[in-house]
Amino acid sequence: MKNRSATPWKKSRTYGDIHGGRMRRRMTDNIFARAHSLQRPVPGQALPILIQDNPSREFVFPVSVEECAAALRALPAGHAEGVTHIWLRRRPARMSHSAAALAEFICGSGVRVVILYPWRADGRLYVGRSKPPAQSMASYQRFGAQVSCDRGRWYVSFTPADLKRFYIEHLFCHEVGHHVDWYGRRWSRASVRQAEEFADQYAVQWGPDAMALVSRD
Repeated sequence: MKNRSATPWKKSRTYGDIHGGRMRRRMTDNIFARAHSLQRPVPGQALPILIQDNPSREFVFPVSVEECAAALRALPAGHAEGVTHIWLRRRPARMSHSAAALAEFICGSGVRVVILYPWRADGRLYVGRSKPPAQSMASYQRFGAQVSCDRGRWYVSFTPADLKRFYIEHLFCHEVGHHVDWYGRRWSRASVRQAEEFADQYAVQWGPDAMALVSRD
């Protein structure tokens, strides 16, 4: 019998890289049930269902759930089909470490949810004690992020406008890209890298259009 620390569920709780997304999506009903308590929408219910938590004193949401819904409407026809929830979710205690994901896509049990987590209220995302390689900072700097060091800790920071762009164009659209990919070509465990590349390219292609509608609203 496998040790508990080696079970797939335990491994799936390792939150990813400093690019802000998960290395893997949660897709089985059993794991999904443990992740949260969202209910399957009832027939005829308007979708997506919008949920915005109170993020706590230490964190803020740079965007509103209504802005995320507007961004979803700006994407090509059919891309948003099946997204049941958009959730600006309070960060769970187990995700308090600096490498915790900023966004994720979860599906199962009749629910497909795009989740965004809040940003630190001090405006900083800490990325480690060593100077991060330029390649790992590219997705931040594309949106105007500054990479700085304070007392031996490296962090990235944005202006409020650039942070909103980062959330909508990169984080939100990246996770919608996972939704499109999963239901378009059936992602498999053997293609994690390809899935991440698809979501990145999706965000690059459609993120500016999504942000343009948010800016007009």
